[in-house]
Parts: sequence; C-alpha cells; structure tokens
Amino acid sequence: MSLSLAQFHQRLAGDTLPPVTLVAGAEYVLVEEATDALRARARAVGYAEREVLDVDHRFDWKLLDAAGMSLSLFASRRLIDLRLPTGRPGKDGSAAIAAWCASPPPDTALLITCNEWSKAQQQAAWVRAVEKAGEFVPLWPLKPEALPRWIGARLRAKGIDADGAALTLLVERTEGNLLAAAQEVDKLAMLHRGRLDAATLGELVADSARFDVFKLCDAAFAGDAARALRVLAGLRAEGEELLRMLGYVLRQLELALRLASARDFAAQARAEHLWPERQQLFRSALRRGDASHWRHCLQRTGRIDRIVKGREAGDPWREFERLMLAIAQPRLAAALA
Repeated sequence: MSLSLAQFHQRLAGDTLPPVTLVAGAEYVLVEEATDALRARARAVGYAEREVLDVDHRFDWKLLDAAGMSLSLFASRRLIDLRLPTGRPGKDGSAAIAAWCASPPPDTALLITCNEWSKAQQQAAWVRAVEKAGEFVPLWPLKPEALPRWIGARLRAKGIDADGAALTLLVERTEGNLLAAAQEVDKLAMLHRGRLDAATLGELVADSARFDVFKLCDAAFAGDAARALRVLAGLRAEGEELLRMLGYVLRQLELALRLASARDFAAQARAEHLWPERQQLFRSALRRGDASHWRHCLQRTGRIDRIVKGREAGDPWREFERLMLAIAQPRLAAALA
C-alpha cells in the first residue's frame, strides 16, 4: 500500500516489518530520516542482521535473489538494504524485485531506497508489486507553505517554542533547504530552550541563505533561473569579484561537459568523485542540455573573461546573467546569444 510519512511512522510501531518497503524521493533529509527510522525499528524488533546492496549499472540482480535465499548466521531476522539511487532498476531489476514481492523469504525484510523519483515512475510494474506485497512511501519536496510547520515541529521536538516571526525568519535564512534547516534546528537546541522570538533567533542563527558562488552554481544547474539571478545579484551587491566566480563556474561547466560526453554517466561520476547529491544535480542538468550546449556555455565564459580584461566590448555582469540563464534553461540559450 501507499503511505504518507505520518502513516509510515505509525506503522513502524508494530513488532514486525512488511516483506518489502520502498522509500522514494529526491529530498535527502526526508528519505534519510524515514529509512533511518525503519532501520532503528528493525534492530529493536530483532532484525539483527543487515545486508547492504548498492545498485549501479554493473549490479548483478542475482545478488538480491541470493540474499533472500541465504540462511541467517544467527537464526535471526534479517534486513536487506537495497540502495537504488536512480529509482530505475531496469528490466532485470524490475523482474527481481517483483519476484521477491511475489514470494518474500521468511524472517527477511527488504528496504528499497530511491533518491530520484517522479510520478511517472510510480506506474512501473515493480512499484505496483511492492504496493501489493508491502509498503510504498513516496516523499515529495515540501511546499513553501508547509516549511514553517515542518521546522516548527522539529523545534518543538527539541524543546523550543518559536513564534510565527521566528519561523518565517528561519525559513528565509535557510531558503527552503531542509538539510540546512535541520542543522540550524540542531544548533538552536544546543543554545536555547523555551520561547523563541525573531530577535533572539537573529542573534543565534548564522545566515545559511547568504549568497555564495556555490549556491549560484547549484541554482543554475538545478534549473532554477530565478534563484540563480537573485543569488548573482546578491553576490554583486556584496562586491564579489566576477573573475573569481567565473573560474568556479568554468570548472563546473567543464565537469558537465565531461559527464555529458561520457558513455557511462555513473562510471564518470565515480571517476569525478561526485557524491550522490551532486550526481543528481548534474543528471537533471544533463537532461536539459547535451554536450554541444555545455560547449557553447564554455565559449560564453571565454567572452566574459575577455570583456572583464578589456579585450572585448560589453557588460560582463549582463553576460554573466545570460550565462546563468543558459545553464538553467538551455532552450533560452539561442535567444540569449
């Protein structure tokens, strides 16, 4: 069955786990906390053994079948922790998961975690098999209006009662980044207890939404053109050096071109030492633009460099804005040339 996050936590109170649980979503904090809760409950109710299976393009799906058939070393319950980052198991993987769901091994639970997810993926046959045999927990990014409630609940769990103005300020300072918000809540818990107003919060919390070139690139490669331009405007107002920013953007564009040109994205991403969150960022960017687009963006960086150094006429900040728009929205690149 399909469960909300609240329903999922309610059902964890039982003495056993379903044969299979699928937790899927792109919001790292929500997925990580849900799977951590399941693992903790598994240990509490006697699932003493855990086997982790990391799925990549070379993964042999026979390993899942073997994990189900292997005997426990200590005659205890077992948890098979299957990490499927893309949420796309392919033909062999779909068949293997469906087979598990059709005949789950005794005293064994399967946890499937996916860090990329869309509503279209929910229609896959293997997902329907999971829903029939166990539980499916889709986790969607929180809507802006839900952020104050989410942050408020975390604060209350830490013994902090924040007023509306304080919650609004914390939402603004973390810019909807749940990981940053969770970290700020943890820091607040070490510094404060009881009632919290906006003035006190402003003194206690560092500004996690401050502008920097890393947020600039992340916004652009994530396809959020409006935020990229807002961050760029903030950087300009703070007196950030354009050439220093351009150097970092150049390196990220070169990385995007290498990934787009590679025959195997996953292998190239490992060679580049990209952690999962960065891989997801570039996967989404590469779905919007091919290798020729990233070459064109690199050419734009050369023009900006020449303008800054007085070798070519133009407004470097205006050209930088156009570059950010081209990265975020490749379909606009030709119009902005």
